[in-house]
Amino acid sequence: MDLKGKVAIVTGARRGMGRAHALTLAKAGAKVVIVDISQEDCQKVVDEIEREGGEALAVKCDVSKKEEVEEMVRKTVERFGKIDILVNNAGICQFVPFLEMTEEDWDRTLDINLKGYFLCAQAVAKEMVKQKSGVIINIASIAMGQQGIGFPNIVHYCASKGGIVAMTEALAVELAPYNIRVNAISPGMIETPMIDPIKKDPKMEEAILARIPMRRAGRPEEVSNLVLFLASDESSYMTGSTVVIDGGWLTK
Repeated sequence: MDLKGKVAIVTGARRGMGRAHALTLAKAGAKVVIVDISQEDCQKVVDEIEREGGEALAVKCDVSKKEEVEEMVRKTVERFGKIDILVNNAGICQFVPFLEMTEEDWDRTLDINLKGYFLCAQAVAKEMVKQKSGVIINIASIAMGQQGIGFPNIVHYCASKGGIVAMTEALAVELAPYNIRVNAISPGMIETPMIDPIKKDPKMEEAILARIPMRRAGRPEEVSNLVLFLASDESSYMTGSTVVIDGGWLTK
Protein backbone atom coordinates (compact mmCIF):
# COMPACT_ATOMS: atom_id res chain seq x y z
CA MET A 1 0.00 0.00 0.00
CA ASP A 2 2.48 2.52 -1.31
CA LEU A 3 1.37 6.17 -1.31
CA LYS A 4 4.58 7.70 -2.65
CA GLY A 5 3.78 10.76 -4.73
CA LYS A 6 0.34 11.16 -3.15
CA VAL A 7 -0.87 14.23 -1.25
CA ALA A 8 -3.29 13.73 1.65
CA ILE A 9 -5.28 16.12 3.83
CA VAL A 10 -6.30 14.88 7.29
CA THR A 11 -8.68 17.06 9.33
CA GLY A 12 -8.79 16.91 13.11
CA ALA A 13 -5.21 15.68 12.93
CA ARG A 14 -3.59 17.27 15.97
CA ARG A 15 -4.41 14.33 18.26
CA GLY A 16 -6.32 11.06 18.61
CA MET A 17 -7.35 9.16 15.51
CA GLY A 18 -6.58 12.04 13.16
CA ARG A 19 -2.95 12.16 14.30
CA ALA A 20 -2.68 8.38 13.89
CA HIS A 21 -4.15 8.58 10.37
CA ALA A 22 -1.69 11.32 9.40
CA LEU A 23 1.33 9.40 10.72
CA THR A 24 0.23 6.19 8.98
CA LEU A 25 -0.29 7.89 5.62
CA ALA A 26 3.05 9.66 5.94
CA LYS A 27 4.80 6.37 6.75
CA ALA A 28 3.31 4.96 3.53
CA GLY A 29 4.96 7.78 1.59
CA ALA A 30 2.24 10.42 1.30
CA LYS A 31 2.84 14.13 1.80
CA VAL A 32 0.34 15.02 4.52
CA VAL A 33 -1.45 18.26 5.39
CA ILE A 34 -2.20 18.37 9.12
CA VAL A 35 -5.41 20.33 9.68
CA ASP A 36 -6.94 21.37 13.01
CA ILE A 37 -7.89 24.43 15.07
CA SER A 38 -4.46 24.82 16.72
CA GLN A 39 -1.51 25.72 14.50
CA GLU A 40 0.92 24.87 17.30
CA ASP A 41 -0.50 21.38 17.82
CA CYS A 42 -0.59 20.75 14.06
CA GLN A 43 3.06 21.72 13.80
CA LYS A 44 3.96 19.16 16.48
CA VAL A 45 2.55 16.41 14.25
CA VAL A 46 4.40 17.85 11.25
CA ASP A 47 7.61 17.72 13.29
CA GLU A 48 6.96 14.03 14.08
CA ILE A 49 6.54 13.25 10.41
CA GLU A 50 9.60 15.21 9.37
CA ARG A 51 11.75 13.48 12.00
CA GLU A 52 10.90 10.21 10.25
CA GLY A 53 11.92 11.64 6.88
CA GLY A 54 8.42 12.52 5.66
CA GLU A 55 6.99 15.77 4.33
CA ALA A 56 4.03 17.59 5.88
CA LEU A 57 2.33 20.96 6.24
CA ALA A 58 0.44 22.39 9.21
CA VAL A 59 -2.73 24.38 8.47
CA LYS A 60 -4.97 25.97 11.09
CA CYS A 61 -8.59 25.62 9.99
CA ASP A 62 -12.09 25.57 11.46
CA VAL A 63 -13.81 23.12 9.11
CA SER A 64 -17.23 24.66 9.81
CA LYS A 65 -16.15 27.91 8.09
CA LYS A 66 -16.18 27.84 4.29
CA GLU A 67 -13.57 30.56 3.83
CA GLU A 68 -11.10 28.76 6.09
CA VAL A 69 -11.67 25.46 4.27
CA GLU A 70 -11.07 27.12 0.91
CA GLU A 71 -7.87 28.67 2.26
CA MET A 72 -6.77 25.23 3.49
CA VAL A 73 -7.21 23.84 -0.01
CA ARG A 74 -5.40 26.82 -1.55
CA LYS A 75 -2.40 26.37 0.76
CA THR A 76 -2.27 22.63 0.01
CA VAL A 77 -2.29 23.10 -3.75
CA GLU A 78 0.19 25.97 -3.50
CA ARG A 79 2.62 23.77 -1.53
CA PHE A 80 2.13 20.35 -3.10
CA GLY A 81 0.40 21.02 -6.44
CA LYS A 82 -2.56 18.65 -6.00
CA ILE A 83 -4.75 16.70 -3.55
CA ASP A 84 -5.15 12.92 -3.89
CA ILE A 85 -6.68 11.96 -0.53
CA LEU A 86 -9.01 13.62 1.96
CA VAL A 87 -9.63 12.08 5.37
CA ASN A 88 -12.61 13.88 6.89
CA ASN A 89 -11.93 13.18 10.55
CA ALA A 90 -12.54 16.41 12.51
CA GLY A 91 -15.37 16.03 14.99
CA ILE A 92 -16.68 16.70 18.49
CA CYS A 93 -18.78 14.69 20.90
CA GLN A 94 -20.44 16.53 23.78
CA PHE A 95 -22.42 14.42 26.23
CA VAL A 96 -25.73 16.21 26.95
CA PRO A 97 -29.12 14.64 27.86
CA PHE A 98 -31.60 15.23 25.04
CA LEU A 99 -34.10 17.16 27.19
CA GLU A 100 -31.33 19.53 28.29
CA MET A 101 -29.72 19.92 24.85
CA THR A 102 -29.72 23.50 23.57
CA GLU A 103 -30.04 24.70 20.02
CA GLU A 104 -26.45 25.90 20.30
CA ASP A 105 -25.31 22.39 21.32
CA TRP A 106 -27.06 20.94 18.29
CA ASP A 107 -25.79 23.55 15.83
CA ARG A 108 -22.17 23.34 16.96
CA THR A 109 -22.07 19.55 16.63
CA LEU A 110 -23.75 19.47 13.23
CA ASP A 111 -21.66 22.39 11.98
CA ILE A 112 -18.38 20.61 12.71
CA ASN A 113 -19.31 16.95 12.27
CA LEU A 114 -21.52 17.16 9.18
CA LYS A 115 -21.33 20.60 7.57
CA GLY A 116 -17.56 20.50 8.00
CA TYR A 117 -17.37 17.21 6.08
CA PHE A 118 -19.52 18.69 3.32
CA LEU A 119 -17.40 21.84 3.03
CA CYS A 120 -14.11 19.94 2.97
CA ALA A 121 -15.35 17.28 0.54
CA GLN A 122 -16.75 19.89 -1.84
CA ALA A 123 -13.65 22.10 -1.82
CA VAL A 124 -11.28 19.17 -2.26
CA ALA A 125 -13.44 17.41 -4.87
CA LYS A 126 -13.25 20.50 -7.09
CA GLU A 127 -9.49 19.94 -7.22
CA MET A 128 -9.82 16.18 -7.67
CA VAL A 129 -12.20 16.64 -10.63
CA LYS A 130 -9.45 18.53 -12.48
CA GLN A 131 -7.13 15.51 -12.26
CA LYS A 132 -9.96 12.98 -12.63
CA SER A 133 -8.88 10.98 -9.59
CA GLY A 134 -9.06 11.05 -5.83
CA VAL A 135 -10.16 9.36 -2.63
CA ILE A 136 -12.39 10.78 0.11
CA ILE A 137 -12.65 8.90 3.41
CA ASN A 138 -15.29 10.03 5.91
CA ILE A 139 -14.97 8.96 9.54
CA ALA A 140 -18.45 8.12 10.84
CA SER A 141 -19.27 5.96 13.89
CA ILE A 142 -21.24 2.88 14.86
CA ALA A 143 -23.58 5.46 16.47
CA MET A 144 -24.90 6.08 12.94
CA GLY A 145 -28.41 4.66 13.25
CA GLN A 146 -29.97 2.02 10.97
CA GLN A 147 -27.61 -0.97 11.27
CA GLY A 148 -25.62 0.96 13.88
CA ILE A 149 -26.58 1.79 17.45
CA GLY A 150 -28.45 4.52 19.25
CA PHE A 151 -26.50 5.97 22.16
CA PRO A 152 -27.95 8.10 24.98
CA ASN A 153 -26.90 11.71 25.65
CA ILE A 154 -25.35 12.26 22.20
CA VAL A 155 -28.41 12.65 19.97
CA HIS A 156 -26.73 15.42 17.98
CA TYR A 157 -23.58 13.32 17.49
CA CYS A 158 -25.60 10.29 16.33
CA ALA A 159 -27.54 12.47 13.88
CA SER A 160 -24.33 13.86 12.44
CA LYS A 161 -22.77 10.42 11.99
CA GLY A 162 -25.88 9.05 10.30
CA GLY A 163 -25.76 12.03 7.97
CA ILE A 164 -22.13 11.28 7.13
CA VAL A 165 -23.02 7.75 6.01
CA ALA A 166 -25.88 9.01 3.81
CA MET A 167 -23.67 11.75 2.36
CA THR A 168 -20.92 9.23 1.62
CA GLU A 169 -23.28 7.06 -0.43
CA ALA A 170 -24.64 10.03 -2.39
CA LEU A 171 -21.18 11.47 -3.07
CA ALA A 172 -19.91 8.08 -4.25
CA VAL A 173 -22.57 8.03 -6.96
CA GLU A 174 -22.09 11.64 -8.00
CA LEU A 175 -18.29 11.60 -8.07
CA ALA A 176 -17.72 8.15 -9.62
CA PRO A 177 -17.68 9.56 -13.20
CA TYR A 178 -14.62 11.59 -12.18
CA ASN A 179 -12.80 8.52 -10.82
CA ILE A 180 -13.21 9.82 -7.25
CA ARG A 181 -13.95 7.14 -4.67
CA VAL A 182 -15.83 7.97 -1.47
CA ASN A 183 -16.03 5.58 1.49
CA ALA A 184 -16.81 5.81 5.20
CA ILE A 185 -15.38 4.14 8.28
CA SER A 186 -17.54 3.57 11.36
CA PRO A 187 -15.35 2.92 14.42
CA GLY A 188 -16.64 1.67 17.75
CA MET A 189 -15.01 2.73 21.01
CA ILE A 190 -11.45 3.84 20.27
CA GLU A 191 -8.83 4.99 22.80
CA THR A 192 -8.91 8.74 22.14
CA PRO A 193 -9.68 11.84 24.24
CA MET A 194 -13.26 11.66 22.93
CA ILE A 195 -14.04 8.71 25.21
CA ASP A 196 -12.68 10.38 28.37
CA PRO A 197 -16.23 10.99 29.74
CA ILE A 198 -16.91 7.26 29.40
CA LYS A 199 -13.69 6.27 31.14
CA LYS A 200 -14.50 8.61 34.04
CA ASP A 201 -17.67 6.59 34.68
CA PRO A 202 -16.55 3.03 35.58
CA LYS A 203 -20.10 1.64 35.38
CA MET A 204 -20.63 3.06 31.90
CA GLU A 205 -17.23 1.83 30.72
CA GLU A 206 -17.90 -1.65 32.12
CA ALA A 207 -21.31 -1.78 30.44
CA ILE A 208 -19.85 -0.79 27.08
CA LEU A 209 -16.95 -3.24 27.26
CA ALA A 210 -19.44 -5.99 28.11
CA ARG A 211 -21.09 -5.37 24.72
CA ILE A 212 -17.81 -5.73 22.81
CA PRO A 213 -16.88 -9.36 22.08
CA MET A 214 -13.18 -8.47 22.07
CA ARG A 215 -13.63 -6.87 25.54
CA ARG A 216 -11.46 -3.84 24.82
CA ALA A 217 -11.42 -0.48 23.11
CA GLY A 218 -9.66 -0.22 19.78
CA ARG A 219 -6.39 1.58 19.20
CA PRO A 220 -6.26 4.58 16.82
CA GLU A 221 -3.62 2.78 14.74
CA GLU A 222 -6.05 -0.08 14.09
CA VAL A 223 -8.43 2.36 12.42
CA SER A 224 -5.54 4.03 10.58
CA ASN A 225 -4.64 0.74 8.90
CA LEU A 226 -8.13 0.72 7.41
CA VAL A 227 -7.75 4.36 6.34
CA LEU A 228 -4.53 3.39 4.56
CA PHE A 229 -6.25 0.53 2.73
CA LEU A 230 -9.11 2.75 1.54
CA ALA A 231 -6.65 5.48 0.50
CA SER A 232 -4.59 3.06 -1.56
CA ASP A 233 -5.16 1.42 -4.93
CA GLU A 234 -5.68 -1.88 -3.09
CA SER A 235 -9.31 -0.77 -2.59
CA SER A 236 -9.75 0.46 -6.17
CA TYR A 237 -13.20 -1.16 -6.64
CA MET A 238 -14.64 0.17 -3.37
CA THR A 239 -16.85 3.23 -3.29
CA GLY A 240 -20.01 4.10 -1.36
CA SER A 241 -19.12 1.59 1.35
CA THR A 242 -19.25 2.01 5.12
CA VAL A 243 -16.75 -0.26 6.86
CA VAL A 244 -17.33 -1.02 10.54
CA ILE A 245 -14.36 -1.51 12.87
CA ASP A 246 -15.70 -2.07 16.38
CA GLY A 247 -14.32 -5.24 17.96
CA GLY A 248 -17.58 -7.01 17.12
CA TRP A 249 -19.95 -4.60 18.95
CA LEU A 250 -22.61 -4.65 16.23
CA THR A 251 -22.67 -8.45 16.13
CA LYS A 252 -24.27 -8.68 19.59
